[in-house]
Amino acid sequence: MSKFTKILLIVGVVAVAGGAVFLMTWDIPAPSEKVTKTLSNDRFPS
Repeated sequence: MSKFTKILLIVGVVAVAGGAVFLMTWDIPAPSEKVTKTLSNDRFPS
Protein backbone atom coordinates (compact mmCIF):
# COMPACT_ATOMS: atom_id res chain seq x y z
CA MET A 1 0.00 0.00 0.00
CA SER A 2 1.18 3.49 -0.66
CA LYS A 3 1.82 5.91 2.16
CA PHE A 4 -1.16 8.08 1.11
CA THR A 5 -3.54 5.09 1.25
CA LYS A 6 -2.35 4.14 4.73
CA ILE A 7 -2.81 7.69 6.00
CA LEU A 8 -6.27 7.88 4.43
CA LEU A 9 -7.25 4.57 6.02
CA ILE A 10 -6.03 5.68 9.46
CA VAL A 11 -7.92 8.98 9.18
CA GLY A 12 -11.08 7.07 8.22
CA VAL A 13 -10.79 4.67 11.16
CA VAL A 14 -10.18 7.55 13.58
CA ALA A 15 -13.21 9.44 12.17
CA VAL A 16 -15.49 6.41 12.53
CA ALA A 17 -14.23 5.69 16.05
CA GLY A 18 -14.66 9.34 17.04
CA GLY A 19 -18.20 9.38 15.67
CA ALA A 20 -19.05 6.20 17.57
CA VAL A 21 -17.70 7.63 20.83
CA PHE A 22 -19.64 10.85 20.25
CA LEU A 23 -22.91 8.99 19.69
CA MET A 24 -22.37 6.78 22.74
CA THR A 25 -21.72 9.73 25.06
CA TRP A 26 -24.26 12.24 23.63
CA ASP A 27 -27.08 12.89 26.10
CA ILE A 28 -30.04 13.22 23.75
CA PRO A 29 -32.89 15.09 25.47
CA ALA A 30 -36.25 13.35 25.71
CA PRO A 31 -39.16 14.87 23.80
CA SER A 32 -40.96 17.41 25.96
CA GLU A 33 -44.09 18.06 23.87
CA LYS A 34 -47.27 16.43 25.17
CA VAL A 35 -49.38 14.53 22.66
CA THR A 36 -53.13 14.29 23.18
CA LYS A 37 -55.21 12.21 20.79
CA THR A 38 -58.85 11.19 21.13
CA LEU A 39 -59.60 7.66 19.99
CA SER A 40 -63.12 6.73 18.99
CA ASN A 41 -64.80 3.72 20.58
CA ASP A 42 -65.46 2.24 17.12
CA ARG A 43 -61.83 1.22 16.86
CA PHE A 44 -62.10 -1.14 19.84
CA PRO A 45 -64.38 -4.15 19.58
CA SER A 46 -66.32 -4.99 22.72
